[in-house]
Amino acid sequence: MLPTPEDIRRYIADGLSCEHIDVQGDGSHFDAVIVSAAFEGKRSIARHQMVYAALGDRMKAEIHALSMRTLTPDEYKAGR
Repeated sequence: MLPTPEDIRRYIADGLSCEHIDVQGDGSHFDAVIVSAAFEGKRSIARHQMVYAALGDRMKAEIHALSMRTLTPDEYKAGR
């Protein structure tokens, strides 16, 4: 069974404290906006690694492709 955008949102929320998560997708390709204070002071690659860690093995098995924007709360409020 293919994951839904809501599944992906829940997987991320279960593994990473987030203020906002928006996921769109078709079951194999997903786009996400993830806002977390845990991203403060981290480069983009470290932020993405945190999301991949939250998703765990699902990135290998269930999720074919995930594009993401990872923002701190301040970046999100500023409209970045």
